[in-house]
Amino acid sequence: MHWNSFSDFIAMGGYGLYVWGSFGVTALVMILEPWLVRRRHRLTQQRLARQLRAEAKLEQTP
Repeated sequence: MHWNSFSDFIAMGGYGLYVWGSFGVTALVMILEPWLVRRRHRLTQQRLARQLRAEAKLEQTP
């Protein structure tokens, strides 16, 4: 496509809101997903550590 101005480029032939909205949502997902995966991983490790400590306490009680 050929655009005569920057505003024509942003407008994308009338589909600018859809195009730029799609890019924005994609960028947001690509930023959030690794952060959420690391968070879930850390929480799972903490939960497993608590569970192991609780099981160790149960084994030590007579």
